[in-house]
Amino acid sequence: MAALSAAALVLGGLVATATSAQAADAELARNGGFETGLTGWSCTAGSGVVVNSPAHSGSSALKATPAGNDNAKCSQTVTVKPNSDYTLSGWVQGSYVYLGASGTGTTDVSTWTSSAPGWQRLTTTFRTGASTTSVTIYTHGWYGTPAYYADDLSLLGPGGDPVQIPAAPTSLSAGAPGSTSVPLSWSASSRATSYNVYRDGAKVLGVSGTSATVTGLAPSTAYTFQVSAANEAGESAKSSAVTATTTAGGGGSGGELPAHALVGYLHAGFANGSGYTRMADVPDSWDVINLAFGEPTSVTSGDIRFSLCPAAECPNVESAADFKAAVKAKQAAGKKVLISIGGQNGQVQLSTTAARDTFVSSVSKIIDEYGLDGLDIDFEGHSLSLNTGDTDFRSPTSPVIVNLISAVKTLKAKYGSKFVLTMAPETFFVQLGYQYYGSGPWGGQDPRAGAYLPVIHALRDDLTLLHVQDYNSGSIMGLDNQYHSMGGADFHIAMTDMLLTGFPVAGDTTRVFPALRPDQVAIGLPASTQAGNGHTAPAEVNKALDCLTKKSNCGSYQTHGTWPALRGLMTWSINWDRFNQWEFSKNFDAYFGG
Repeated sequence: MAALSAAALVLGGLVATATSAQAADAELARNGGFETGLTGWSCTAGSGVVVNSPAHSGSSALKATPAGNDNAKCSQTVTVKPNSDYTLSGWVQGSYVYLGASGTGTTDVSTWTSSAPGWQRLTTTFRTGASTTSVTIYTHGWYGTPAYYADDLSLLGPGGDPVQIPAAPTSLSAGAPGSTSVPLSWSASSRATSYNVYRDGAKVLGVSGTSATVTGLAPSTAYTFQVSAANEAGESAKSSAVTATTTAGGGGSGGELPAHALVGYLHAGFANGSGYTRMADVPDSWDVINLAFGEPTSVTSGDIRFSLCPAAECPNVESAADFKAAVKAKQAAGKKVLISIGGQNGQVQLSTTAARDTFVSSVSKIIDEYGLDGLDIDFEGHSLSLNTGDTDFRSPTSPVIVNLISAVKTLKAKYGSKFVLTMAPETFFVQLGYQYYGSGPWGGQDPRAGAYLPVIHALRDDLTLLHVQDYNSGSIMGLDNQYHSMGGADFHIAMTDMLLTGFPVAGDTTRVFPALRPDQVAIGLPASTQAGNGHTAPAEVNKALDCLTKKSNCGSYQTHGTWPALRGLMTWSINWDRFNQWEFSKNFDAYFGG
Protein backbone atom coordinates (compact mmCIF):
# COMPACT_ATOMS: atom_id res chain seq x y z
CA MET A 1 0.00 0.00 0.00
CA ALA A 2 2.83 2.40 0.78
CA ALA A 3 4.37 1.82 -2.67
CA LEU A 4 0.99 2.34 -4.32
CA SER A 5 0.49 5.57 -2.41
CA ALA A 6 3.86 6.82 -3.60
CA ALA A 7 3.00 5.97 -7.18
CA ALA A 8 -0.29 7.70 -6.82
CA LEU A 9 1.43 10.77 -5.47
CA VAL A 10 3.86 10.76 -8.39
CA LEU A 11 1.01 10.33 -10.86
CA GLY A 12 -0.94 13.06 -9.13
CA GLY A 13 2.05 15.37 -9.41
CA LEU A 14 2.30 14.71 -13.12
CA VAL A 15 -1.37 15.36 -13.62
CA ALA A 16 -1.15 18.57 -11.62
CA THR A 17 1.84 19.72 -13.64
CA ALA A 18 0.09 19.02 -16.95
CA THR A 19 -3.02 20.83 -15.84
CA SER A 20 -1.00 23.86 -14.84
CA ALA A 21 0.75 23.91 -18.24
CA GLN A 22 -2.55 23.74 -20.09
CA ALA A 23 -3.94 26.52 -17.98
CA ALA A 24 -1.03 28.71 -19.08
CA ASP A 25 -1.71 28.03 -22.75
CA ALA A 26 -3.78 30.48 -24.77
CA GLU A 27 -5.55 30.50 -28.12
CA LEU A 28 -3.19 32.50 -30.32
CA ALA A 29 -4.80 32.14 -33.76
CA ARG A 30 -6.88 35.19 -34.55
CA ASN A 31 -10.27 34.66 -36.17
CA GLY A 32 -9.59 30.94 -36.59
CA GLY A 33 -13.29 30.35 -37.25
CA PHE A 34 -13.46 33.06 -39.96
CA GLU A 35 -16.50 34.57 -38.26
CA THR A 36 -15.17 38.07 -39.04
CA GLY A 37 -14.31 37.40 -42.67
CA LEU A 38 -10.61 37.17 -43.53
CA THR A 39 -9.56 39.47 -40.67
CA GLY A 40 -6.08 38.41 -39.59
CA TRP A 41 -5.51 36.19 -42.61
CA SER A 42 -3.73 36.82 -45.90
CA CYS A 43 -4.40 34.59 -48.92
CA THR A 44 -2.10 34.44 -51.94
CA ALA A 45 -3.43 35.79 -55.25
CA GLY A 46 -6.69 36.72 -53.55
CA SER A 47 -7.52 33.00 -53.49
CA GLY A 48 -9.50 32.97 -50.23
CA VAL A 49 -13.10 33.94 -49.51
CA VAL A 50 -15.37 33.34 -46.55
CA VAL A 51 -18.47 31.22 -47.11
CA ASN A 52 -21.41 30.23 -44.94
CA SER A 53 -21.57 26.65 -46.11
CA PRO A 54 -20.01 24.24 -45.44
CA ALA A 55 -18.93 25.38 -41.97
CA HIS A 56 -17.53 23.11 -39.27
CA SER A 57 -18.89 25.33 -36.50
CA GLY A 58 -20.38 28.77 -36.30
CA SER A 59 -21.65 30.40 -39.47
CA SER A 60 -18.50 30.80 -41.58
CA ALA A 61 -15.52 28.95 -43.02
CA LEU A 62 -12.64 29.60 -45.38
CA LYS A 63 -12.91 28.60 -49.04
CA ALA A 64 -9.64 28.87 -50.97
CA THR A 65 -9.17 28.00 -54.64
CA PRO A 66 -5.80 27.03 -56.17
CA ALA A 67 -5.26 28.42 -59.66
CA GLY A 68 -2.32 28.05 -62.01
CA ASN A 69 0.91 28.39 -60.04
CA ASP A 70 -0.89 29.42 -56.86
CA ASN A 71 -1.73 26.83 -54.21
CA ALA A 72 -4.20 29.10 -52.35
CA LYS A 73 -2.10 29.57 -49.24
CA CYS A 74 -3.79 31.47 -46.41
CA SER A 75 -1.64 32.46 -43.45
CA GLN A 76 -1.19 34.69 -40.43
CA THR A 77 1.78 35.60 -38.27
CA VAL A 78 1.42 34.90 -34.55
CA THR A 79 3.50 36.17 -31.62
CA VAL A 80 5.01 33.34 -29.55
CA LYS A 81 7.59 32.76 -26.80
CA PRO A 82 11.02 31.21 -27.32
CA ASN A 83 11.69 27.62 -26.18
CA SER A 84 8.00 26.82 -25.89
CA ASP A 85 5.70 24.03 -27.07
CA TYR A 86 2.69 24.67 -29.34
CA THR A 87 -0.15 22.63 -30.80
CA LEU A 88 -1.58 23.59 -34.20
CA SER A 89 -4.88 22.11 -35.32
CA GLY A 90 -7.78 22.77 -37.66
CA TRP A 91 -10.68 21.21 -39.51
CA VAL A 92 -10.40 20.87 -43.29
CA GLN A 93 -12.43 19.54 -46.20
CA GLY A 94 -11.27 18.82 -49.75
CA SER A 95 -8.49 17.10 -51.67
CA TYR A 96 -4.87 17.65 -50.69
CA VAL A 97 -5.26 20.15 -47.87
CA TYR A 98 -2.23 21.18 -45.82
CA LEU A 99 -1.84 22.73 -42.36
CA GLY A 100 1.54 23.90 -41.10
CA ALA A 101 3.78 26.37 -39.32
CA SER A 102 6.95 28.07 -40.56
CA GLY A 103 9.58 30.26 -38.91
CA THR A 104 9.57 28.11 -35.77
CA GLY A 105 13.31 28.45 -35.22
CA THR A 106 13.57 24.66 -34.95
CA THR A 107 11.90 22.29 -37.41
CA ASP A 108 9.01 23.71 -39.40
CA VAL A 109 6.04 21.36 -39.46
CA SER A 110 3.09 20.51 -41.68
CA THR A 111 0.44 17.86 -41.91
CA TRP A 112 -1.98 17.08 -44.72
CA THR A 113 -4.76 14.93 -46.03
CA SER A 114 -5.12 13.65 -49.57
CA SER A 115 -8.88 13.28 -49.30
CA ALA A 116 -11.37 14.77 -46.87
CA PRO A 117 -14.87 14.57 -48.39
CA GLY A 118 -16.22 15.63 -44.98
CA TRP A 119 -14.68 17.68 -42.19
CA GLN A 120 -11.39 16.13 -40.99
CA ARG A 121 -9.19 17.34 -38.14
CA LEU A 122 -5.49 17.93 -38.78
CA THR A 123 -3.07 18.50 -35.92
CA THR A 124 0.67 18.88 -35.39
CA THR A 125 3.04 20.18 -32.73
CA PHE A 126 6.30 22.12 -32.67
CA ARG A 127 8.75 23.77 -30.29
CA THR A 128 10.07 27.28 -30.88
CA GLY A 129 13.74 28.14 -31.01
CA ALA A 130 15.73 30.05 -28.44
CA SER A 131 15.15 33.42 -30.12
CA THR A 132 11.84 32.84 -31.90
CA THR A 133 9.19 35.44 -31.13
CA SER A 134 6.78 34.85 -34.04
CA VAL A 135 5.70 32.03 -36.34
CA THR A 136 3.51 31.87 -39.41
CA ILE A 137 0.66 29.39 -39.44
CA TYR A 138 -0.93 28.49 -42.73
CA THR A 139 -3.19 26.25 -44.73
CA HIS A 140 -3.05 25.60 -48.46
CA GLY A 141 -4.27 23.31 -51.20
CA TRP A 142 -2.43 21.87 -54.17
CA TYR A 143 -1.90 22.95 -57.76
CA GLY A 144 -4.70 22.05 -60.13
CA THR A 145 -7.05 20.76 -57.45
CA PRO A 146 -10.51 22.15 -56.63
CA ALA A 147 -11.22 24.58 -53.80
CA TYR A 148 -10.67 23.42 -50.23
CA TYR A 149 -12.35 24.51 -46.99
CA ALA A 150 -10.88 25.20 -43.55
CA ASP A 151 -12.45 26.14 -40.22
CA ASP A 152 -11.68 26.40 -36.51
CA LEU A 153 -7.93 26.79 -36.98
CA SER A 154 -6.19 26.87 -33.61
CA LEU A 155 -2.75 27.48 -32.18
CA LEU A 156 -2.46 26.67 -28.48
CA GLY A 157 0.57 27.60 -26.38
CA PRO A 158 2.11 30.36 -24.31
CA GLY A 159 1.36 33.79 -25.71
CA GLY A 160 4.27 36.01 -26.67
CA ASP A 161 4.79 39.58 -25.63
CA PRO A 162 2.21 41.78 -27.36
CA VAL A 163 3.36 43.30 -30.65
CA GLN A 164 3.18 47.05 -30.64
CA ILE A 165 1.79 49.07 -33.52
CA PRO A 166 4.68 50.84 -35.29
CA ALA A 167 5.15 54.58 -35.18
CA ALA A 168 4.10 56.71 -38.11
CA PRO A 169 6.78 56.98 -40.82
CA THR A 170 8.80 60.16 -41.01
CA SER A 171 10.67 62.11 -43.68
CA LEU A 172 8.15 61.45 -46.45
CA SER A 173 9.33 63.18 -49.62
CA ALA A 174 8.33 63.23 -53.28
CA GLY A 175 10.82 62.86 -56.09
CA ALA A 176 10.55 64.43 -59.54
CA PRO A 177 6.98 63.87 -60.76
CA GLY A 178 6.16 62.62 -64.24
CA SER A 179 3.00 63.47 -66.12
CA THR A 180 1.14 60.49 -64.62
CA SER A 181 3.31 59.33 -61.71
CA VAL A 182 5.02 60.52 -58.52
CA PRO A 183 7.89 58.68 -56.76
CA LEU A 184 7.84 58.71 -52.95
CA SER A 185 10.31 57.71 -50.23
CA TRP A 186 10.32 57.78 -46.41
CA SER A 187 12.27 56.63 -43.37
CA ALA A 188 11.73 53.15 -41.96
CA SER A 189 9.53 52.72 -38.88
CA SER A 190 10.64 50.38 -36.12
CA ARG A 191 8.56 47.18 -35.95
CA ALA A 192 6.91 47.85 -39.35
CA THR A 193 6.46 44.91 -41.72
CA SER A 194 4.69 46.88 -44.46
CA TYR A 195 3.62 50.38 -45.45
CA ASN A 196 0.41 51.83 -46.89
CA VAL A 197 0.48 54.74 -49.32
CA TYR A 198 -2.44 57.18 -49.38
CA ARG A 199 -3.32 59.62 -52.17
CA ASP A 200 -5.71 62.40 -51.18
CA GLY A 201 -6.81 60.31 -48.21
CA ALA A 202 -7.48 57.06 -50.10
CA LYS A 203 -5.18 54.05 -49.88
CA VAL A 204 -3.63 53.30 -53.27
CA LEU A 205 -0.65 51.05 -52.55
CA GLY A 206 0.71 48.57 -50.03
CA VAL A 207 4.47 47.96 -50.12
CA SER A 208 7.11 46.22 -48.02
CA GLY A 209 9.94 48.75 -48.54
CA THR A 210 10.39 52.46 -47.89
CA SER A 211 9.70 53.75 -51.40
CA ALA A 212 6.93 53.54 -53.95
CA THR A 213 5.80 55.15 -57.18
CA VAL A 214 2.14 56.15 -57.45
CA THR A 215 0.95 55.85 -61.05
CA GLY A 216 -2.26 56.43 -62.98
CA LEU A 217 -2.35 60.15 -62.19
CA ALA A 218 -3.62 62.99 -64.35
CA PRO A 219 -1.17 65.50 -65.85
CA SER A 220 -0.83 69.00 -64.36
CA THR A 221 -2.62 67.97 -61.17
CA ALA A 222 -1.67 68.46 -57.52
CA TYR A 223 -1.90 65.41 -55.24
CA THR A 224 -1.38 65.00 -51.50
CA PHE A 225 0.33 61.85 -50.22
CA GLN A 226 0.73 60.22 -46.80
CA VAL A 227 2.18 56.93 -45.62
CA SER A 228 1.37 54.67 -42.67
CA ALA A 229 3.29 51.74 -41.18
CA ALA A 230 1.71 48.40 -40.33
CA ASN A 231 2.39 45.04 -38.72
CA GLU A 232 0.29 42.21 -37.32
CA ALA A 233 -0.82 44.45 -34.44
CA GLY A 234 -2.33 47.06 -36.71
CA GLU A 235 -1.67 50.27 -38.63
CA SER A 236 0.03 53.43 -37.44
CA ALA A 237 -1.22 56.95 -37.82
CA LYS A 238 -0.47 58.53 -41.17
CA SER A 239 2.70 60.49 -41.75
CA SER A 240 2.84 64.19 -42.38
CA ALA A 241 1.51 65.00 -45.83
CA VAL A 242 3.55 65.93 -48.88
CA THR A 243 2.10 67.54 -52.01
CA ALA A 244 3.37 67.02 -55.55
CA THR A 245 2.11 68.26 -58.90
CA THR A 246 2.40 66.13 -62.01
CA THR A 247 3.99 67.65 -65.08
CA ALA A 248 2.00 68.72 -68.13
CA GLY A 249 3.57 66.14 -70.44
CA GLY A 250 1.57 64.48 -73.15
CA GLY A 251 -0.30 62.49 -70.56
CA GLY A 252 -1.00 60.04 -73.31
CA SER A 253 -3.71 62.41 -74.41
CA GLY A 254 -2.86 62.34 -78.09
CA GLY A 255 -4.81 65.50 -78.70
CA GLU A 256 -8.29 66.28 -77.51
CA LEU A 257 -10.99 63.64 -77.32
CA PRO A 258 -14.52 64.12 -76.04
CA ALA A 259 -15.09 63.26 -72.39
CA HIS A 260 -16.85 60.13 -73.64
CA ALA A 261 -15.64 58.80 -76.96
CA LEU A 262 -16.77 56.11 -79.38
CA VAL A 263 -14.05 54.13 -81.18
CA GLY A 264 -14.68 51.94 -84.21
CA TYR A 265 -12.76 49.92 -86.76
CA LEU A 266 -13.39 50.63 -90.44
CA HIS A 267 -12.79 47.77 -92.89
CA ALA A 268 -10.86 49.99 -95.27
CA GLY A 269 -8.59 47.36 -96.76
CA PHE A 270 -10.93 44.42 -97.30
CA ALA A 271 -14.56 43.36 -97.69
CA ASN A 272 -16.52 40.83 -95.69
CA GLY A 273 -20.17 40.07 -95.07
CA SER A 274 -20.75 43.51 -93.59
CA GLY A 275 -20.00 45.33 -96.84
CA TYR A 276 -17.66 48.23 -97.58
CA THR A 277 -18.27 51.62 -95.94
CA ARG A 278 -16.64 54.74 -97.39
CA MET A 279 -14.79 57.05 -95.05
CA ALA A 280 -17.09 59.94 -95.97
CA ASP A 281 -20.12 57.83 -94.98
CA VAL A 282 -18.94 57.15 -91.41
CA PRO A 283 -21.43 58.94 -89.10
CA ASP A 284 -20.32 61.71 -86.76
CA SER A 285 -20.97 59.39 -83.78
CA TRP A 286 -17.48 57.93 -84.23
CA ASP A 287 -14.73 59.92 -82.50
CA VAL A 288 -11.81 57.60 -83.31
CA ILE A 289 -11.72 55.65 -86.57
CA ASN A 290 -9.17 52.83 -86.78
CA LEU A 291 -8.30 51.74 -90.32
CA ALA A 292 -8.19 47.96 -90.55
CA PHE A 293 -5.52 46.87 -91.19
CA GLY A 294 -1.88 47.58 -91.80
CA GLU A 295 -0.24 44.17 -92.25
CA PRO A 296 3.38 42.99 -92.57
CA THR A 297 4.94 41.61 -95.73
CA SER A 298 6.04 38.67 -93.56
CA VAL A 299 5.66 37.83 -89.87
CA THR A 300 9.17 38.97 -88.89
CA SER A 301 9.89 41.67 -91.50
CA GLY A 302 8.42 44.62 -89.59
CA ASP A 303 7.50 46.03 -93.01
CA ILE A 304 3.89 47.22 -92.67
CA ARG A 305 1.76 47.90 -95.75
CA PHE A 306 -1.72 49.39 -96.15
CA SER A 307 -3.88 49.91 -99.18
CA LEU A 308 -7.55 50.49 -99.83
CA CYS A 309 -9.78 47.56 -100.68
CA PRO A 310 -9.40 46.54 -104.36
CA ALA A 311 -12.33 47.56 -106.56
CA ALA A 312 -12.85 43.93 -107.60
CA GLU A 313 -13.54 43.08 -103.97
CA CYS A 314 -15.23 46.37 -102.97
CA PRO A 315 -17.06 47.81 -106.02
CA ASN A 316 -18.05 50.98 -104.14
CA VAL A 317 -14.54 51.81 -102.87
CA GLU A 318 -13.59 55.46 -103.22
CA SER A 319 -10.42 56.67 -104.92
CA ALA A 320 -7.30 57.20 -102.83
CA ALA A 321 -7.68 60.96 -103.33
CA ASP A 322 -11.30 60.90 -102.14
CA PHE A 323 -10.33 58.74 -99.18
CA LYS A 324 -7.59 61.14 -98.11
CA ALA A 325 -9.94 64.10 -98.52
CA ALA A 326 -12.52 62.33 -96.34
CA VAL A 327 -9.85 61.75 -93.68
CA LYS A 328 -9.09 65.48 -93.64
CA ALA A 329 -12.79 66.28 -93.37
CA LYS A 330 -13.14 63.96 -90.38
CA GLN A 331 -10.15 65.59 -88.70
CA ALA A 332 -11.57 69.03 -89.36
CA ALA A 333 -14.67 67.86 -87.49
CA GLY A 334 -12.54 66.87 -84.50
CA LYS A 335 -12.27 63.15 -85.27
CA LYS A 336 -9.10 61.04 -85.05
CA VAL A 337 -8.14 58.59 -87.78
CA LEU A 338 -5.50 55.94 -87.00
CA ILE A 339 -3.82 53.07 -88.78
CA SER A 340 -4.46 49.81 -86.95
CA ILE A 341 -1.62 47.31 -87.22
CA GLY A 342 -2.17 43.58 -87.03
CA GLY A 343 -5.63 42.12 -86.68
CA GLN A 344 -6.52 38.46 -86.78
CA ASN A 345 -4.39 37.69 -89.84
CA GLY A 346 -1.57 40.23 -89.48
CA GLN A 347 0.99 38.54 -87.24
CA VAL A 348 3.81 40.97 -86.36
CA GLN A 349 6.95 39.78 -84.54
CA LEU A 350 9.64 42.43 -84.13
CA SER A 351 12.25 39.88 -83.12
CA THR A 352 15.23 41.94 -84.35
CA THR A 353 16.29 45.56 -84.17
CA ALA A 354 16.26 45.61 -87.98
CA ALA A 355 12.58 44.64 -87.94
CA ARG A 356 11.98 47.31 -85.30
CA ASP A 357 13.53 50.01 -87.46
CA THR A 358 11.64 48.84 -90.54
CA PHE A 359 8.42 48.95 -88.54
CA VAL A 360 9.06 52.57 -87.58
CA SER A 361 9.86 53.67 -91.13
CA SER A 362 7.00 51.77 -92.78
CA VAL A 363 4.36 52.86 -90.26
CA SER A 364 5.59 56.46 -90.58
CA LYS A 365 5.16 56.22 -94.34
CA ILE A 366 1.51 55.14 -93.96
CA ILE A 367 0.79 57.88 -91.41
CA ASP A 368 2.36 60.51 -93.63
CA GLU A 369 0.75 59.32 -96.87
CA TYR A 370 -2.79 59.38 -95.49
CA GLY A 371 -2.31 62.22 -93.02
CA LEU A 372 -3.29 60.09 -90.00
CA ASP A 373 -3.36 61.00 -86.32
CA GLY A 374 -1.59 57.97 -84.89
CA LEU A 375 -1.41 54.26 -84.36
CA ASP A 376 -3.57 51.44 -83.01
CA ILE A 377 -1.76 48.27 -81.93
CA ASP A 378 -3.98 45.27 -82.56
CA PHE A 379 -1.43 42.48 -82.26
CA GLU A 380 -3.18 39.14 -81.95
CA GLY A 381 -2.37 35.45 -82.31
CA HIS A 382 1.34 34.78 -81.87
CA SER A 383 2.63 38.33 -82.36
CA LEU A 384 3.54 38.78 -78.69
CA SER A 385 4.93 36.15 -76.36
CA LEU A 386 7.35 36.03 -73.46
CA ASN A 387 10.59 34.09 -73.54
CA THR A 388 11.24 31.59 -70.76
CA GLY A 389 12.66 33.45 -67.77
CA ASP A 390 11.01 36.76 -68.71
CA THR A 391 8.88 36.91 -65.56
CA ASP A 392 8.64 40.59 -64.55
CA PHE A 393 6.34 42.82 -66.63
CA ARG A 394 8.17 45.88 -65.29
CA SER A 395 11.46 44.95 -66.96
CA PRO A 396 10.79 42.74 -70.02
CA THR A 397 13.63 41.01 -71.86
CA SER A 398 11.86 39.26 -74.76
CA PRO A 399 12.96 40.92 -78.04
CA VAL A 400 9.45 41.07 -79.56
CA ILE A 401 8.28 42.99 -76.49
CA VAL A 402 11.32 45.23 -76.07
CA ASN A 403 11.47 46.12 -79.77
CA LEU A 404 7.77 46.96 -79.95
CA ILE A 405 8.06 49.31 -76.97
CA SER A 406 11.10 50.97 -78.49
CA ALA A 407 9.42 51.35 -81.89
CA VAL A 408 6.30 52.98 -80.46
CA LYS A 409 8.34 55.36 -78.31
CA THR A 410 10.28 56.37 -81.42
CA LEU A 411 7.03 57.08 -83.29
CA LYS A 412 5.68 59.06 -80.35
CA ALA A 413 8.86 61.13 -80.20
CA LYS A 414 8.72 61.75 -83.96
CA TYR A 415 5.11 62.98 -84.05
CA GLY A 416 4.91 64.66 -80.65
CA SER A 417 2.20 65.12 -78.08
CA LYS A 418 -0.66 65.09 -80.61
CA PHE A 419 0.17 61.49 -81.58
CA VAL A 420 -2.76 59.21 -80.70
CA LEU A 421 -1.82 55.74 -79.40
CA THR A 422 -4.45 53.08 -78.79
CA MET A 423 -4.27 49.35 -78.17
CA ALA A 424 -6.81 46.56 -78.64
CA PRO A 425 -5.45 43.41 -76.97
CA GLU A 426 -7.53 40.34 -76.23
CA THR A 427 -8.31 39.39 -72.61
CA PHE A 428 -5.84 36.50 -72.92
CA PHE A 429 -3.00 39.02 -73.18
CA VAL A 430 -4.13 41.31 -70.34
CA GLN A 431 -6.59 40.18 -67.66
CA LEU A 432 -5.45 36.55 -67.81
CA GLY A 433 -2.18 37.91 -66.40
CA TYR A 434 -3.88 38.01 -63.00
CA GLN A 435 -3.51 34.21 -62.94
CA TYR A 436 -0.78 33.38 -65.46
CA TYR A 437 2.20 35.24 -66.88
CA GLY A 438 4.23 33.82 -69.73
CA SER A 439 5.44 30.24 -69.45
CA GLY A 440 5.47 30.54 -65.66
CA PRO A 441 8.21 29.92 -63.11
CA TRP A 442 8.45 26.25 -64.05
CA GLY A 443 7.55 26.45 -67.74
CA GLY A 444 4.67 24.72 -69.43
CA GLN A 445 2.21 27.63 -69.60
CA ASP A 446 1.29 29.43 -72.80
CA PRO A 447 4.07 32.04 -73.22
CA ARG A 448 1.53 34.52 -74.61
CA ALA A 449 -0.42 34.75 -71.34
CA GLY A 450 -0.38 38.36 -70.12
CA ALA A 451 2.15 39.32 -72.81
CA TYR A 452 0.60 42.75 -73.45
CA LEU A 453 1.13 43.85 -69.83
CA PRO A 454 4.78 44.94 -70.25
CA VAL A 455 3.86 46.87 -73.41
CA ILE A 456 0.95 48.68 -71.76
CA HIS A 457 3.00 49.40 -68.65
CA ALA A 458 6.03 50.77 -70.50
CA LEU A 459 3.84 52.98 -72.69
CA ARG A 460 1.23 54.06 -70.12
CA ASP A 461 2.42 57.69 -70.18
CA ASP A 462 2.05 57.71 -73.99
CA LEU A 463 -1.17 55.72 -74.15
CA THR A 464 -4.34 57.50 -75.25
CA LEU A 465 -6.73 54.56 -75.01
CA LEU A 466 -6.68 50.91 -74.08
CA HIS A 467 -9.76 49.07 -75.30
CA VAL A 468 -9.41 45.38 -74.50
CA GLN A 469 -11.51 43.11 -76.68
CA ASP A 470 -14.17 41.83 -74.28
CA TYR A 471 -15.23 39.27 -76.90
CA ASN A 472 -13.96 36.11 -78.58
CA SER A 473 -12.78 35.31 -75.06
CA GLY A 474 -12.88 32.36 -72.74
CA SER A 475 -13.98 32.78 -69.14
CA ILE A 476 -11.58 35.02 -67.19
CA MET A 477 -11.06 35.29 -63.44
CA GLY A 478 -11.81 38.73 -61.99
CA LEU A 479 -10.57 40.37 -58.82
CA ASP A 480 -13.33 38.56 -56.92
CA ASN A 481 -11.55 35.30 -57.86
CA GLN A 482 -14.62 34.14 -59.73
CA TYR A 483 -14.71 33.31 -63.43
CA HIS A 484 -16.71 35.64 -65.66
CA SER A 485 -18.08 34.83 -69.11
CA MET A 486 -18.62 37.18 -72.02
CA GLY A 487 -21.96 38.39 -73.32
CA GLY A 488 -23.38 40.26 -70.32
CA ALA A 489 -22.76 43.31 -68.17
CA ASP A 490 -20.94 41.27 -65.52
CA PHE A 491 -18.06 40.41 -67.85
CA HIS A 492 -17.42 44.01 -68.90
CA ILE A 493 -17.69 45.25 -65.31
CA ALA A 494 -15.22 42.70 -63.97
CA MET A 495 -12.73 43.08 -66.83
CA THR A 496 -12.79 46.89 -66.72
CA ASP A 497 -12.57 46.98 -62.93
CA MET A 498 -9.28 45.08 -63.21
CA LEU A 499 -7.80 47.78 -65.46
CA LEU A 500 -9.00 50.65 -63.25
CA THR A 501 -7.99 49.00 -59.96
CA GLY A 502 -4.75 47.25 -60.90
CA PHE A 503 -3.87 43.67 -60.00
CA PRO A 504 -0.98 41.43 -58.91
CA VAL A 505 0.48 39.68 -61.93
CA ALA A 506 0.34 35.88 -61.63
CA GLY A 507 -0.71 36.34 -58.02
CA ASP A 508 2.60 37.97 -57.03
CA THR A 509 1.74 40.84 -54.68
CA THR A 510 5.22 42.31 -55.17
CA ARG A 511 4.50 42.74 -58.90
CA VAL A 512 1.29 44.73 -59.16
CA PHE A 513 0.16 46.04 -62.54
CA PRO A 514 -0.87 49.62 -61.65
CA ALA A 515 -4.29 50.98 -62.48
CA LEU A 516 -4.79 52.99 -65.65
CA ARG A 517 -6.54 56.35 -65.61
CA PRO A 518 -10.25 56.04 -66.42
CA ASP A 519 -9.87 58.44 -69.34
CA GLN A 520 -7.41 55.94 -70.85
CA VAL A 521 -9.89 53.05 -70.82
CA ALA A 522 -12.72 52.10 -73.16
CA ILE A 523 -14.68 48.84 -73.29
CA GLY A 524 -14.33 46.76 -76.45
CA LEU A 525 -17.45 44.98 -77.76
CA PRO A 526 -18.74 43.50 -81.02
CA ALA A 527 -21.28 45.69 -82.82
CA SER A 528 -23.59 42.82 -83.72
CA THR A 529 -24.01 39.07 -83.33
CA GLN A 530 -22.27 38.61 -86.69
CA ALA A 531 -19.23 40.69 -85.66
CA GLY A 532 -17.84 38.38 -82.99
CA ASN A 533 -18.60 35.96 -80.18
CA GLY A 534 -19.77 37.71 -77.05
CA HIS A 535 -22.16 40.26 -78.48
CA THR A 536 -23.76 42.22 -75.63
CA ALA A 537 -27.28 43.57 -75.89
CA PRO A 538 -27.57 47.38 -75.50
CA ALA A 539 -29.42 47.04 -72.18
CA GLU A 540 -26.51 45.02 -70.77
CA VAL A 541 -23.98 47.52 -72.15
CA ASN A 542 -25.84 50.27 -70.32
CA LYS A 543 -25.84 48.25 -67.08
CA ALA A 544 -22.05 47.94 -67.33
CA LEU A 545 -21.69 51.68 -67.90
CA ASP A 546 -24.05 52.43 -65.00
CA CYS A 547 -22.02 50.26 -62.64
CA LEU A 548 -18.61 51.56 -63.66
CA THR A 549 -19.51 55.26 -63.85
CA LYS A 550 -22.32 55.55 -61.27
CA LYS A 551 -22.02 52.45 -59.01
CA SER A 552 -25.56 51.41 -59.91
CA ASN A 553 -26.93 48.30 -61.67
CA CYS A 554 -23.79 46.41 -60.62
CA GLY A 555 -25.30 42.98 -60.11
CA SER A 556 -23.24 40.47 -58.11
CA TYR A 557 -19.82 41.94 -58.91
CA GLN A 558 -18.81 44.86 -56.72
CA THR A 559 -16.30 47.27 -58.27
CA HIS A 560 -13.35 48.73 -56.39
CA GLY A 561 -14.30 52.29 -57.32
CA THR A 562 -16.55 54.52 -59.38
CA TRP A 563 -15.15 56.08 -62.55
CA PRO A 564 -17.38 58.73 -64.18
CA ALA A 565 -14.42 59.66 -66.42
CA LEU A 566 -14.38 56.24 -68.12
CA ARG A 567 -13.66 57.22 -71.71
CA GLY A 568 -16.24 55.16 -73.55
CA LEU A 569 -16.67 52.19 -75.89
CA MET A 570 -14.86 50.57 -78.79
CA THR A 571 -16.48 48.24 -81.30
CA TRP A 572 -15.62 45.84 -84.03
CA SER A 573 -16.76 47.36 -86.25
CA ILE A 574 -18.24 50.43 -87.93
CA ASN A 575 -19.11 48.26 -90.92
CA TRP A 576 -20.94 45.70 -88.81
CA ASP A 577 -22.75 48.47 -86.94
CA ARG A 578 -23.98 49.82 -90.27
CA PHE A 579 -25.07 46.29 -91.21
CA ASN A 580 -27.03 46.18 -87.91
CA GLN A 581 -28.84 49.49 -88.54
CA TRP A 582 -26.39 51.45 -86.35
CA GLU A 583 -27.76 49.91 -83.14
CA PHE A 584 -24.43 50.13 -81.29
CA SER A 585 -23.59 53.76 -82.05
CA LYS A 586 -27.17 54.95 -81.56
CA ASN A 587 -27.23 53.37 -78.10
CA PHE A 588 -23.91 55.04 -77.23
CA ASP A 589 -25.21 58.44 -78.36
CA ALA A 590 -28.40 57.99 -76.35
CA TYR A 591 -26.53 56.97 -73.20
CA PHE A 592 -24.00 59.81 -73.24
CA GLY A 593 -26.30 62.38 -74.82
CA GLY A 594 -24.38 62.49 -78.08
